[in-house]
Amino acid sequence: MSAPVLWIILPMLFGGFTLTLGRQRTMAFAGGIASVALAVVALILPIDEAMRIGPLSIKIASSASFLGRSLVLPAAEAPLLAVIFGLCALWFFAADAAGVARRLIPFGLIVTSLLVASIAVQPFLFASILIEIAILVTVPLLCPPGQPPGRGVMRFLIYETLGMPFILLAGWLLAGVETSPGDLSLTVQSTVMLGLGFAFLLAIFPLSIWIPQLMEECDPYPTAFLLWLLPTIVIIFAMGFLDRYAWLRTSPEVLAGLRGMGLIMLVTGAVWAAFQEHFGRILGYGSIAEIGFLLLALSVAAGGSDNLVFVLLIPRGVALAVWSLALSVFRAQGTSLEFTSMEGLGRVYPWASAGVGLAGLSTAGFPLLAGFPPRLALWEGLGHESPAIMIWFLVGLLGLMIAAVRQIAALVRSRDESPWAARETIAQRAILGAGVFGLVILGIFPQALGFLSDQLPLMFLHLSR
Repeated sequence: MSAPVLWIILPMLFGGFTLTLGRQRTMAFAGGIASVALAVVALILPIDEAMRIGPLSIKIASSASFLGRSLVLPAAEAPLLAVIFGLCALWFFAADAAGVARRLIPFGLIVTSLLVASIAVQPFLFASILIEIAILVTVPLLCPPGQPPGRGVMRFLIYETLGMPFILLAGWLLAGVETSPGDLSLTVQSTVMLGLGFAFLLAIFPLSIWIPQLMEECDPYPTAFLLWLLPTIVIIFAMGFLDRYAWLRTSPEVLAGLRGMGLIMLVTGAVWAAFQEHFGRILGYGSIAEIGFLLLALSVAAGGSDNLVFVLLIPRGVALAVWSLALSVFRAQGTSLEFTSMEGLGRVYPWASAGVGLAGLSTAGFPLLAGFPPRLALWEGLGHESPAIMIWFLVGLLGLMIAAVRQIAALVRSRDESPWAARETIAQRAILGAGVFGLVILGIFPQALGFLSDQLPLMFLHLSR
């Protein structure tokens, strides 16, 4: 048994198998259990070390060959696998409550496997091809059978696909940089190509227009799953470039570009979220701001504090899951997510309303919620760069806070003083309650996941060294 087979091939095959399961609840349970098992195995079974169980000796090899290419998942990446599949388990268990298990479980497992393969494949040039295949697989995830793709889906496919040629060209140029490190023009060209490729993949402003459109057109839950998983893997992929090439992580221009794009994403996403009149679009702009946080953390990582990227991952995944599940509960009742249609629904959907409110506040870095400790650590890290950056960072948090408060106000505001009730199903209440509880616990005890955030930076040899 090898690590690529265990965490890439098997989840992909199991995703195809779940298509044969009839009931949504069975599919959600199967996908969640499989993801939990993969996360636990990543935590307890060592890679490239023999382990004896009675008379048996088991060793999980770190590499495997597939179609002439190597897939390598070393022991240092085991914590990342645990985080990815552990958060996937959270999304998959809640898929039945969101009513999208029939799409999310099979295609979600396949997309996750392909994206994990993109950070495992060697040479890294083939990662862009795997990411493109994963993007194409997301089409049935976003669009139910019989529903034609909308403008947001088409723009998503076009923009993400346009990033592939730039990544491939950058890889070809970087091979030349390795052989001729003193060629300044080649270095500049490869940096520009790499920046353009990641700008398309991460939907850097102004290429982020498809995100709010996608949240408005498609079901919030599978769309938010995509907006959680894809930027996470792409950021890890980008950190691999910074770790491999010293001239990238030490270049003042590259660091300034990451900080600038991060601030633009944060401020534009937050400010536009504050003035939206659609709950789904607010979540979309909140996701844009979250990408801004990741870029800012990446700029700090290149300067020597790479653990800031990883402390953002789990709170971000939990908040997006709770927020999108709550919106799916509203949408499943045939309710438009416009503010005018959502007024007063907090009285009859209190659990979903609490999920929207607390997830939005956590994204804004409200104290005692999961998003507060990583925001505070990131703000302190940016404080060493410039006071102006800290001010703009606070402007972004203020915009997100205004958006969260406006959503809460719309949900509790009622014109007819209807009685309080709870129309969510028992499963929806349980999952939303567990998610809200997780946001609070991670905010009060952020050190509970410290063992993971401390081990995750070991994936990279040179960052923060």
